[in-house]
Amino acid sequence: MFIQLDFGEKRAYRSLMAGTWGPRRIILILALLPALALAGVSPSSSRSSRQAGPQPSPARPDQRSSAPPASSLEALLAKAAEYCRKLESSAFDFVCREEIRETIDPKLDVAKDNARVDPGSTNYLGPGASNYFGPTLVISTVKKVKHTFVYDYQCVRAGRTIREVRTELEENGKRKVVPNAELQTSVVVFGTALLGPVGLFGERFQPDYVFAIAGREKIGPTEVVVIDAKPRPGAPPSRNLYGQAWVDPATGNILKIEWSEDRVGRFDIFFKRGELFKRTPRLTIRSEFSAEKNGIRFPSRLYVEEAYLKESGKAFVRSKTDVVYKDFKFFTVTFDVRN
Repeated sequence: MFIQLDFGEKRAYRSLMAGTWGPRRIILILALLPALALAGVSPSSSRSSRQAGPQPSPARPDQRSSAPPASSLEALLAKAAEYCRKLESSAFDFVCREEIRETIDPKLDVAKDNARVDPGSTNYLGPGASNYFGPTLVISTVKKVKHTFVYDYQCVRAGRTIREVRTELEENGKRKVVPNAELQTSVVVFGTALLGPVGLFGERFQPDYVFAIAGREKIGPTEVVVIDAKPRPGAPPSRNLYGQAWVDPATGNILKIEWSEDRVGRFDIFFKRGELFKRTPRLTIRSEFSAEKNGIRFPSRLYVEEAYLKESGKAFVRSKTDVVYKDFKFFTVTFDVRN
């Protein structure tokens, strides 16, 4: 699984300031592809997760004494690997409703743009203007830009190929029917995250990471263990993301992952923007998998937040994209695990 950042011109902020300000669109491509295709290896060349040896849990002594053996890190990783074997061999065909809410706050962009207004302009009140008698006064009336989209979404996997088809049903509250529609989001373009856990917990990938138990929480009625994963020093270069995962200790199912931004492709674009804003960029990417059929977890939510932090730690959130999947109808969900 990898995340790539790229530029595009497809959808400028048309509603922003009636066209007086038009920054280029930045596209964050969440291409959450089959880990097998990304790695370029076959199951026959996989390494056993026992080669690297699971790392001991940093749990406190009182946790060690009370936790059942099934909750040990080694047992959890074994169950997660078994779940990923099912997930990677799965074939499915389903439809659902995809609801997208996107918010963009361009205040910092506009502030930088206003700093370049020529003296003498009718809306300029600063040094060099003929009517300047005091401190510079800048009044910003820029509001947050909000977009909403609703799609009928179909996802089919046969063999190693995933096919996604969308019919647009609604845009900004207005009904419409657009077959074979493309995503109309301004900031984030994404693909299915369903196979994302494989690149982290798949048996052949586990030796590339150092795992530790970070805590225990609840997601709904389910008791889960939070596992922290970091790249193992000396591991082969990889585009697979890593981070924290919320794992059901009873089944090994992965219910949620918060991905690290470290391996986001072309993340230097965020750093350049941070330099322009004189702030530190922070990207939050969270995938949730609450939909379940025949033991396979399907994405129920994707959340991406782009923020920039002052030295004090105060964050300015420039954009948020929230994608919710609901009203699932499953036609086929099968898997084949071969040892």
